[in-house]
Amino acid sequence: MKRSLGICVVMCCALIGLGSAIRCYSCEDYTGSCSEQRDCGHDGDACLTLIESEGMTHRQCLKYSDCKYSRLGQMFPRVSSFTFKCCNSDLCNSAPSSAASSLIGLLASVAVMWWCIY
Repeated sequence: MKRSLGICVVMCCALIGLGSAIRCYSCEDYTGSCSEQRDCGHDGDACLTLIESEGMTHRQCLKYSDCKYSRLGQMFPRVSSFTFKCCNSDLCNSAPSSAASSLIGLLASVAVMWWCIY
């Protein structure tokens, strides 16, 4: 029992360490799909999805404090009209189809925690 508890503590500490830098998708395209990933590090603490009225989608890292329409307008001066979403969890600026993989990751984490407790 003590050995299992020790293993669970070590695993939890390792998982906590993984959250030190946010990871975002980083690309520009018209398809809305993106597979290029990037560790943000000092570039930001959030992920951005910005969609131009003409259909171009921008995905990148940014500082959450810059997640305002006026600030984004300064960062993208050639874009006249856009919608945007900022989020602060790993790969949260993905296309909607990958929401299932996030759910699978969450369920796997819960299963590991449940296994460690019992």
